[in-house]
Amino acid sequence: MSREGKSRVGRLRRHRRVRSTVIGNSERLRLCVFRSARHVYGQVIDDTKGHTLASASSLDESVRRDSSKKTKIENSKMVGALVAQRALEKGVKKVVLDRGGYKYHGRVRALAEAAREGGLDF
Repeated sequence: MSREGKSRVGRLRRHRRVRSTVIGNSERLRLCVFRSARHVYGQVIDDTKGHTLASASSLDESVRRDSSKKTKIENSKMVGALVAQRALEKGVKKVVLDRGGYKYHGRVRALAEAAREGGLDF
């Protein structure tokens, strides 16, 4: 197995371990973070119903328009603020962070902190 394959398998193991304890319910929904090499995605999910209530990514037009010449961390901050705004519009204030098996630093941390500043309660 290649080095990239091992790191992906390791992340998926960590993700399963995180998901065994981080479960969103109707009172506290789950803010799920996924990051690829170029983009970052965030969604607010109700696990009891299996529905995504709000989502944002660095591919959204409002983020892409402002993201030229910005770093990936700055784009993650914009995504975090956008997902918080969309969640608040749907009436969601309390969430639990599902970091997806990634370490809590860099882009994941930037997205989470921007969502907190945007009004979400972790």
